[in-house]
Amino acid sequence: MPPSDFKNANIDEVVDKLTTDESILLSAGVGFWHTHAIPRLGVPAIKVSDGPNGVRGNHFWNGTPAKCLPSATALGATFDPQLVEEVSLKILSEEAKRMSVSALLGPTCNIQRNPLGGRSFESFSEDPYLSGFIAAAYVRGVQAGGVATTIKHFVGNDKEDDRMGSDSVMSQRALREIYLMPFMLAQKHAQPWSYMTAYNRVNGTHVSENPFILQRILREEWGFSGMTMSDWFGVNSVDASLNAGLDLEMPGTNKWRTLDLVGRTITARKVTKRTVKERARNVLEFVKRCAQEAPEVLDRGDVEETATSEADIALMRRLAGESIVLLKNEGGLLPLEPKRLNKIAILGGNAKAAAFSGGGSASLKPSYFTSPYDGIVTALSDAKADVEVTYSEGATAYLKMPSLDYDMLTESGERGWTGTWFAHTENESMMPQEKSFLTQHVTETSCFFSLSVPKGLTRCYTLKLQGVLKPRPYDCTFKFGLISAGRAKLFVDGAQVIDNWTRQRRGDHFFGCGSEEEYGIIQVKANVRHEIVVEFCNVRAPADGDEDEAIMDFNAAVRLGGSEVEDPDTLMEKAVGLAAEADVAIVVVGTNGDWETEGNDRRTLSLPGRTDELIRRVAAANKKTVVVIQSGSVVTLPWTPLVPSMVHAWYLGNATGQAIADVLFGRQNPCGKLSLTFPVREQDVPSYGHFHTENGIVRYAEDLYVGYKHFVHRDIKPQFAFGHGLSYTTFALSDLTISEPQPGSELHLAVSVTVKNTGSCAGAEVVQAYLTLPTSSLSHGTFVDVTHPPVQLRAFAKILLEPGESKKVRLAFLTLDRLALSYWHDVFDKWVVEKGEYTLYVGTGVDKLDLEGRFKVDKRIEWSGI
Repeated sequence: MPPSDFKNANIDEVVDKLTTDESILLSAGVGFWHTHAIPRLGVPAIKVSDGPNGVRGNHFWNGTPAKCLPSATALGATFDPQLVEEVSLKILSEEAKRMSVSALLGPTCNIQRNPLGGRSFESFSEDPYLSGFIAAAYVRGVQAGGVATTIKHFVGNDKEDDRMGSDSVMSQRALREIYLMPFMLAQKHAQPWSYMTAYNRVNGTHVSENPFILQRILREEWGFSGMTMSDWFGVNSVDASLNAGLDLEMPGTNKWRTLDLVGRTITARKVTKRTVKERARNVLEFVKRCAQEAPEVLDRGDVEETATSEADIALMRRLAGESIVLLKNEGGLLPLEPKRLNKIAILGGNAKAAAFSGGGSASLKPSYFTSPYDGIVTALSDAKADVEVTYSEGATAYLKMPSLDYDMLTESGERGWTGTWFAHTENESMMPQEKSFLTQHVTETSCFFSLSVPKGLTRCYTLKLQGVLKPRPYDCTFKFGLISAGRAKLFVDGAQVIDNWTRQRRGDHFFGCGSEEEYGIIQVKANVRHEIVVEFCNVRAPADGDEDEAIMDFNAAVRLGGSEVEDPDTLMEKAVGLAAEADVAIVVVGTNGDWETEGNDRRTLSLPGRTDELIRRVAAANKKTVVVIQSGSVVTLPWTPLVPSMVHAWYLGNATGQAIADVLFGRQNPCGKLSLTFPVREQDVPSYGHFHTENGIVRYAEDLYVGYKHFVHRDIKPQFAFGHGLSYTTFALSDLTISEPQPGSELHLAVSVTVKNTGSCAGAEVVQAYLTLPTSSLSHGTFVDVTHPPVQLRAFAKILLEPGESKKVRLAFLTLDRLALSYWHDVFDKWVVEKGEYTLYVGTGVDKLDLEGRFKVDKRIEWSGI
């Protein structure tokens, strides 16, 4: 029978028929991306895929191209749950079904405790309310399309260094009010079908083994009835995780929940057969729901396809454009009018770079991509403007040598190179066979093979990658960089240029399994086809201090990067000279997926290399300088006073260049708002000095004062405040009205405000409401002081207005209910709404709260649940 027939299964009957061994099998995955099938009982396997900003499919390497959404921080910057829900339904759920994926591993809604966190770009915001409502919209959209979401990483996974063992030590109030809140809001408003546990500990216990979080909070308090799964290799025990309520261990490679280990644990009475069956039941319920909601996915097998319609492209472009934040626009320099310009200089390390996403699990092969440079040039062409465009990188900004994906050609001239696989004479021998095993076309020069090696290869294998460096029309010096999780060497025209084979230096690339990058330089001749060969073997080379020559199984990888070498001073002077000659200088700078990536945290908030110097010198040479910043999280911007116009463009996915050009030339009136506070300096960040681990402990010493709450509390002026974002028009807010709180368990009250477009063009404004709670509490018959952040975002609404148009906006779109008015009482272990006076501030950013109103709650409320 087809796999989709499981939609009609009687789970009670299936569970009754399960053997203990089958229950054990169901509690862990198979391979990297599937749950376990039980053919005897008609139980199909479910395929899952990363997430969160697209649907990669099952292959990190040479996989199916896919649509890439803007980073989660960009989605947060839209302040538009309706738009996020629309995109999640029309783009993510449909892409998942084409990829035969029943469960998407996202959204990520951890808190941006510190922007140095390597995966900060994956999370929506530093604010739990904004994060929670955007996450809920994402979940509703994907699941409305019949595809499961796996909301992650539950909870406290706010940094990457030492993530497997670090202990996030925090107060109960911070846990509840900050770090659990986004998950709680998503559960209340969207009900994700599954949760993924974080790698880390919380207050002493790994989350995958934490019954307080998985049972007491998630299931008992919040009423969650779906499935819990681990992050990949995020289980550290057999009995503890089973007893704590972790239903599914992922992946099925190198797992704890084998028949042998779980069987021995049952025999030792550390876990019961009944508990294992409970875990299996939750997996079966999840599988059935997937079969019911999208049966066609299960019947597709493992087919992966991509398709991008004109409607998809338009929606992706709109989403990217609405996330862009206009930080500064002195003198109305933007939008640019192409027909009034003669020459534009496009400068900076990100202008032509493929900086569309952060790195790690969020990375994928984009089905299409437009660079900022190409987007600007195309916009000028579309405007039929006769504008000369000049370009210089100005200052290099890469961490690893740039990708050569578009610089390698096959012998026949096709983009890419040729990979030839060789099995070895024995399964674990270092000696390759003379006859090749398989030859295939490869389109990537960064190859993380995971489990995507050809079936039937010996455990040890060799891969020979061969191609031609795209010819240059001039002589130049060219520098290569070679990284290997295994061992590798580079040959150019038959001569060895890099040896990362004999010995190597251990690095943190490829999830901590790769070497450091090794370099080699050649002289490229004009119009010459230089032959490039990389030889790779998946046995790691010895290194100083680590002579282990381990076999890389699912973590084998090799990466070849490279670029032309120019003298840094010459490169800088060229950019400054071009800026001086241009009517407008557009400097596109930022980070990329090498700097912001899963697996390790950033070391600085500064822009890479000599980027800051480049901007200062260009601004001095041209008073009409526009700086476009691409980063998934915060960077410091010390040259802000020198630059008239600044745009923050996040990582924007496929439509990067189009969306940036739309804003620069006025096709899109910017309406994004910062989902993060941009500090003047790193020392101003709330967790500065205690973001790292000390003997495995991360102390959340800033407690409730995360993000803007810290800046307001300490009266520290940021570079750009949370919620900040300008427009090409202007708005005025007036007539704040707050209803009396309605009695009842939910304690609703309505908030409205009049918004008027006082400018000359249509635009959208985000109205934001921040609450101040009473600071005294009647406890045991005595009034005591209670600590609260001075302001907390509790509602927001986005409104589009024509010039001169005025509308009354009701902020109860995100209801001010008892949760919005509550704080966590860590003595009574309940949520509390205090009797007393509350102050509500309304404005267009946490630093622009022009309206103020008050209301009273006449009766104290204590409550639990959701």
